[in-house]
Amino acid sequence: NALGLRTERSLNATYGAASPTSFDAGALIYDQVVLGADFTREFDIGRDEPLVFSWGVEARRETYEIQAGQPESWNRGPLGVNTALAGGAQGFVGLQPSNEVDEDRTALSAYADVEIPVSDRLRIAGALRLEDYSDFGRTTTGKLSARYEVTPELAIRGTVSTGFRAPSLQQSYFTSTSSVIQSGVVVETGTFPATSPVAAALGARPLKPETSVNLSLGAVLRAGPFDLTIDAYHIDIEDQIALSELINRSFSGQVASLLDPFGVQAARFFLNGVDVTTQGVDLVARYRLSTDRLGDFDFTLAANVSDTEVTRVPTNTGGLNPAPTLFARNRIETLQQGTPGEKAVFSTDWRGDRFGASVRVTHYGDVLQPATAAANDYSTGAKTVADLEGRWRATEAVTLSLGVDNVFDEYPDHVPAPLNSNGVLGFPYYSPFGFNGRYGYARLRLSW
Repeated sequence: NALGLRTERSLNATYGAASPTSFDAGALIYDQVVLGADFTREFDIGRDEPLVFSWGVEARRETYEIQAGQPESWNRGPLGVNTALAGGAQGFVGLQPSNEVDEDRTALSAYADVEIPVSDRLRIAGALRLEDYSDFGRTTTGKLSARYEVTPELAIRGTVSTGFRAPSLQQSYFTSTSSVIQSGVVVETGTFPATSPVAAALGARPLKPETSVNLSLGAVLRAGPFDLTIDAYHIDIEDQIALSELINRSFSGQVASLLDPFGVQAARFFLNGVDVTTQGVDLVARYRLSTDRLGDFDFTLAANVSDTEVTRVPTNTGGLNPAPTLFARNRIETLQQGTPGEKAVFSTDWRGDRFGASVRVTHYGDVLQPATAAANDYSTGAKTVADLEGRWRATEAVTLSLGVDNVFDEYPDHVPAPLNSNGVLGFPYYSPFGFNGRYGYARLRLSW
């Protein structure tokens, strides 16, 4: 995955009339090479269902690279002595040679999974996974689940599992800085790796993996053409990785004394320490109806109610007194209220001999777009969006579809006028269905 960055129709004022107007601003490159093998075998143990044993191995190599842009995209040119002129390409300052990164790691893993029919009604399963990272060492995670058939139509199920996520190479090594003028001196501000000298001076520690515990309990009901599943879940994530707030030298004399030797005005970095609890209920109901004259209908209702609570945030990287805010209110509320607490989707799919159609109605609960101060919060409002599609199968190989997303041209609530005085952003960008209104499309499908 390679992302090249360019800045067009801009300039670097410190080069004057000699400045380019198009800049190569650098590149971000990430790749994986994965080799894996999985095996499954069934064993007859005298039950209606066999014992199923699965195992597998995987080897993965990851590489992450940051390439600097052309010098004019980030440098201060011949007119750079004029401190009123900003260096680098205006609009987006290119990645600098000091930002360049070329890192890699390997990870080896193995797992085993067994499903055991204890009786004709009870089936249990267990899994164990071992992972060995070249940069974060070894870890073991597991899962235990059970399914009990109360009647041929009704079953209950439950799962408990542990999770592990090593910091990504991007979280460990991403760096991006830009030059600003401070008292006539060019200084750096930006994002630094947690292991960099700048971040370490502010007390940053090397990142460690996130861990989680997941619990779920549910039921499955099948009665002819009708299916219903209900699952309640509880997820605890510990030491989640987050990007700190920008720590400015103006915060305190101590911070200034730590940053000044590096020529850095302000810095932020990834750190552990956010604990999050999420709990909720998923419901999916489906009914299939087949008719001789009208064709086949498929009705589905899916709904989710969830609640997320941030139970701990990092407060100090160590040694800074007073301690700067590392994870501000708007970041906390983004996790807690930045996605819908309720969502429901009702869809109907009809398939005839040559014609077909789909109708989907989605209801989104209110979403908060938080600010630094609660007085400046605003929300999207609870909204319902309808989508419609019609299909015509001209031949066995050709299908034409016409559709409209957001049929009734629904939008989130406007940003309150006092918070949008310049008129730039009319709608909350946290909107779960965007703010582009109605969208029509035509699609031709060919198969052979």
